[in-house]
Amino acid sequence: MKKTTLRSEVVDTLTLQDLCRFCQTDEAWVIELVEHGVLDPIGGNSSNWRFVGTSIRRAKKAGRLKRDLGVNTAGVALVLDLLEERDAMLRRLAQYEATLDPIRPAG
Repeated sequence: MKKTTLRSEVVDTLTLQDLCRFCQTDEAWVIELVEHGVLDPIGGNSSNWRFVGTSIRRAKKAGRLKRDLGVNTAGVALVLDLLEERDAMLRRLAQYEATLDPIRPAG
């Protein structure tokens, strides 16, 4: 019996072409997202851009906003920024509530 091995590679970053394949989109859309500040790649120009995990997540959300709701690129940038701000506030609220005394006097 042949022994098989499981190989797993962790990918830290994606190239522009890899990101396009992963998100099922074209380079022009990703470049437009970079120009509007939705994505912040590592590297000087599009031929050597590298995208990290947060960029991948944002690109996929941006694609859904465009596809499902017809939001333009400027709108996508605004919506994603507002969603991140909301998430940060919810995290802060949860931390604040966790510091409150769980046993409150009946009043």
